[in-house]
Amino acid sequence: MASQEVGNEEPRIASTGSLPASQAEPEVINNSVYQPIGELQNHLKEKLQAFGAVQILSGAIILVLGVFLGSLRNIFHFFSVFFFIFYTAYPLWGPIFFIVSGSLSVVTGRKPTRALVQNTFGMNIASATVALVGFVFLSINLAVNKQSFKNCEASQSQDLCIYVGIFSNGLMSVMLILTLLELCISISVSAMWCVESSRNSTEVISTPSNSV
Repeated sequence: MASQEVGNEEPRIASTGSLPASQAEPEVINNSVYQPIGELQNHLKEKLQAFGAVQILSGAIILVLGVFLGSLRNIFHFFSVFFFIFYTAYPLWGPIFFIVSGSLSVVTGRKPTRALVQNTFGMNIASATVALVGFVFLSINLAVNKQSFKNCEASQSQDLCIYVGIFSNGLMSVMLILTLLELCISISVSAMWCVESSRNSTEVISTPSNSV
């Protein structure tokens, strides 16, 4: 009887001793799988903060140029045709979208939450749309200025008309470059979050199979 009890206890000890080894193996696999994902998320956070800072800076510059453009329009109201973009108010409401989306990107990069991620994604889509509209307005304004240069010859103050047109074209060109930069950044941030969300959804689907 004693030999049978000892024989029965040995399989129990062997079976209980094998459980920690089987439990430890999935932990090693999970760590090796999810460690690169954590590094990738940190890299995306840093990239998002950098994009947000550029958005804020570009929006602030466009806003300053818009205010300066409005003051020039009031001084040289005889040449208001060179300041068509100001009548659309894009230099005022466009930078507001860019600054808000950039601020959300910076905050989301520091402390990402589900609500902030969704708001950042939606705001960057709106900023991309606004930047596209602003690009169209600025292109039209540059085309109008090119035609208005021909009318300067019939103006009483021909030199002043040419100088105002050249200065207006310079401001429009800077605003156009910054608007294109905003468009590229907004599209990049939106695409980055789309890729990250699809990757996270794939990980959630594959996690149960790994745990089994």
